[in-house]
Amino acid sequence: MPKSYLESLLSEREKVLLITRQHWFLLASAIFVECVAILIIFAAAVAAAVAFPPFIILIVAVGFLLLMLPLGTMTRDILVWTNRQYLVTNRRVMQIAGIFNKNVTDSSLEKVNDVKMSQSVLGRMFNYGDIEILTASELGVNLFRQIENPIGFKTAMLNAKEELERGEEAYRIPSVGAPIDPAVLLTQLAQLRQQGIITEEEFQRKKAELLSKM
Repeated sequence: MPKSYLESLLSEREKVLLITRQHWFLLASAIFVECVAILIIFAAAVAAAVAFPPFIILIVAVGFLLLMLPLGTMTRDILVWTNRQYLVTNRRVMQIAGIFNKNVTDSSLEKVNDVKMSQSVLGRMFNYGDIEILTASELGVNLFRQIENPIGFKTAMLNAKEELERGEEAYRIPSVGAPIDPAVLLTQLAQLRQQGIITEEEFQRKKAELLSKM
């Protein structure tokens, strides 16, 4: 069975924890403007047809062509909204956009330094807001505007970052001079592999590294 586009982006043992989109307010506001434009064009075409009966065929043809403009932009807005996704995985935060040409922006959780959330009064009432992610990468700042459930998104991201850091801490082998219990360390490595925090290759490499230091 062929993989979906999202599945093809995930690395080995990477799991999607949360998926959200921009709030439906953003789509509804665009559709409202386009519906108003459709009504205006329709009303103008009817009025022109009544005022100039000899040109009714031409008026209908022109009105039909004009109606295609707001209908086309409405279809585009729906597709853009549907295909723009914001995701939290157990390893990174991702933004996917684009209908045919895809644009993917992601930030590794280990590089996330701070998260800022902004909500207006309406945002608190209808559960939407902006999430600003400050990272140590070259991109610096990722801004997700008017996403649904921003509190849940922020919480999922911080929990995933904490879980990743906890796994990396357990994954770290004690320095020389520290007491080492091989059985305990091997058990911890096996648990991390089972939880998907490390891959089979990483497990075997660290296992060999641990045994070489004994």
